[in-house]
Amino acid sequence: MKDQARVVIIGGGITGCSIAYHLTKMGWSDVVVIDKGELTSGATFHAAGLVGQLRASVNITKMLKYSVELYSRLEEETGQHTAWSPVGGLRIASSKDRMEELRRSAAMAKTFGLPMELIGPKEAHDLFPVMTKKGIVGAAILPTDGQIDPSGVTYALAKGARNRGAAIYTDTRVTGIRLKDEAIDEVITEKGSIKAEIVVNAAGIWAPEIGKMVGVAIPLIPMEHQYIITKPIKGVKKGMPTMRDPDLLVYFREEVGGLIMGGYEHNPIPWALDGIPRDFTKTLLKSNYEHFEPLSLLAMKRVPSIGNAEIITLLNGPEAFTSDGDFIMGESTEVKNFFVAAGFCAHGIAAAGGVGKMMAEWIIEGEPSLDLWRLDIRRLGPHHGSQAYAVKRAVEIYAHHYSMSWPYEEMTSARPLRTSPLYQRLKKMGAVFGEKYGWERPNWFAPKGVAPKDRLAWGLPNWFEHVGKEHEAVRTNAALIDQTSFGKIEMKGKGTLSFLQKMTDNQMDKPIGSTTYTQMLNEKGGIECDLTATRLAEEQFYLVTGTAFIKHDLSWIRKHLPADGSISVTDITSSKACITLAGPQSRAILDQLTKDDISNEGFPYMTFKEIFIGYAPVLALRITYVGELGYELHMPMEYGPYVYDALWEAGKPFGLINAGYRCIDSVRLEKGYRYWSGDISPEYTPFEAGLDFCVKLDKGDFIGRKALLAQKEKGLTRRLCCLTIDSALLMPVGKEAILDGDTVVGLVTSGGFGHTIKKPIAYGYLPIDYSKPGTRLQIEVAATRYKATVEKDPLYDPENKKVKG
Repeated sequence: MKDQARVVIIGGGITGCSIAYHLTKMGWSDVVVIDKGELTSGATFHAAGLVGQLRASVNITKMLKYSVELYSRLEEETGQHTAWSPVGGLRIASSKDRMEELRRSAAMAKTFGLPMELIGPKEAHDLFPVMTKKGIVGAAILPTDGQIDPSGVTYALAKGARNRGAAIYTDTRVTGIRLKDEAIDEVITEKGSIKAEIVVNAAGIWAPEIGKMVGVAIPLIPMEHQYIITKPIKGVKKGMPTMRDPDLLVYFREEVGGLIMGGYEHNPIPWALDGIPRDFTKTLLKSNYEHFEPLSLLAMKRVPSIGNAEIITLLNGPEAFTSDGDFIMGESTEVKNFFVAAGFCAHGIAAAGGVGKMMAEWIIEGEPSLDLWRLDIRRLGPHHGSQAYAVKRAVEIYAHHYSMSWPYEEMTSARPLRTSPLYQRLKKMGAVFGEKYGWERPNWFAPKGVAPKDRLAWGLPNWFEHVGKEHEAVRTNAALIDQTSFGKIEMKGKGTLSFLQKMTDNQMDKPIGSTTYTQMLNEKGGIECDLTATRLAEEQFYLVTGTAFIKHDLSWIRKHLPADGSISVTDITSSKACITLAGPQSRAILDQLTKDDISNEGFPYMTFKEIFIGYAPVLALRITYVGELGYELHMPMEYGPYVYDALWEAGKPFGLINAGYRCIDSVRLEKGYRYWSGDISPEYTPFEAGLDFCVKLDKGDFIGRKALLAQKEKGLTRRLCCLTIDSALLMPVGKEAILDGDTVVGLVTSGGFGHTIKKPIAYGYLPIDYSKPGTRLQIEVAATRYKATVEKDPLYDPENKKVKG
């Protein structure tokens, strides 16, 4: 066995072999794949082999589309049989609500470049003649989906990697990983050690075990998943599409004249919570006929002949599920050069081709060519490391696999977890909470007589009218918003200012007391972080970022810190509450409670003051995310209830109300405020995003400056645009197609309803020729086309109350 390698991949399943294939394809041949058993001996060998492509994210869909492209040529390239068959994927709607979901999915698929078509019951029956038409409302067919032999494609990927120099060692168990200076140094196996620069944890359900070796939590749970394989059934023909009937919780695919049938029950069984047995290699779990029986009965409703079919086996194998239903990919924040690719939630075969490509790019180039924030390991906080939390969430994710995907749906398990000091007060006042990064956050407030609960449905949500009233109060009077969940970072030490100057695009060298809105960019000029930085002292700054982005932003900052330890960076999120007081009456309300000068002259926009509200010391920032006069009031957690109560009493004569995050989203759209991971991301530059005012090219060098200079000289090819839609009550949610006739010219990055301008609003990147205000286009919302107009943003200007559009 080699005693050193540039990259060691732990796990010889389809994912590990795909990563090796793509690393060697990109020119890195010094690659080793290690597996404790043989190739495919984890989840790969017992996977059902369905390959679907459509996901809720355009970039994840692109990744799965690449898998299909790869699988279609892999057999010819390597000579290894893969049994790839582009038979198409048929999805059945057995209810009106499911048909509406399919209509929306088909519209989204076309937006993503997939040829999904809606068809009727007869056409669906013709494609899958062994099923009954009874109860079918309609269906959708995606002809480019298919099925494959999971083991065959893994061996083909392994052969391609070997042909380009990779080494593969089977029956070689990893027993430890040695670190040096918090970075990968050596992989220890039962057959010897391998010095390594980079380790990739692609160990499937064993990924948490490998993660523990270096102190990195990989929160995934093995879940029992069963399917039957039948002997040949009359009427089943080779070339039939795969078929899913999510209302009945089941899927089918042809297998040698018979059928594979499985499903996703609502009462799944987690497995091996006390550890996976050492000898569990290329092994199945005991068949659980009693547990599978309800799925069998549902399957017989759709395919009656399966009830009389001879069963070859009921196969039970563990599949890795994560706590949010998304994959875990990327470089860990705790250990340099320790990469993870695991937790594929039953999409491992379909995703593996694209995952291998993205991971190879991540390893070699420092980032993937697609923005994969949804899958990035940095999205996971400390609470995700709890197995109890992961189990609750994984069970919910598995049980929800074939459930309806409603707009604005929230997860319900493992809650409440992180609560602000105002939680109980707001709950009593009608708050309906959503959850973000473990935090309970008020989404909206139910008035007296209204049930404080989201009602899941298509069309306008049940909170639409109530959020409209919150919106109106923010615009005309004032509102309190609990934003304690903001990520908060303290930076201090010699060289902090010059470090931030290098890291950001805006000017950080402003007087003490200044607050600056800025981005941190990558070398390509893409936006890695979007935050505010308040200068507390000569070399001390207070950074505020989005709730879910704290670990990501800390990781980006720490990655670039000087090695001498001169600058300290501390996550102080949990030590400070934040109450936003916003609206035209906010100064008058605050003035009742403090002796400090908060006049416009004494407390200008984008500055901070240390003030007292009654007895409580407060760091007040003159900034809000709603586009009105207002203040972010930051204070130690224990003062939160006192400050809230004082503000609430003082605000009563001024019409003060509570508002939530649904309201924030409406008002920020009217004001044109961007949202990282939606409107802005590492794929887009500040110039493209309309954030030119943040870019100070003359301040000196900073990360991304060269790319911005080049872009400025060359000119933009696309720009983030604001559009209003010619419709009354409509809620675009994002990912809708922006069209010029039948040509998709862009996607909606975020959308909603502007209650001041009385119109639906959508933001999206458009080719520069379409970006001129006044340009008429169309937007497809909920599978219906509406006329739309490109507008000059912002649509609403609080300084003169001017409403555009």
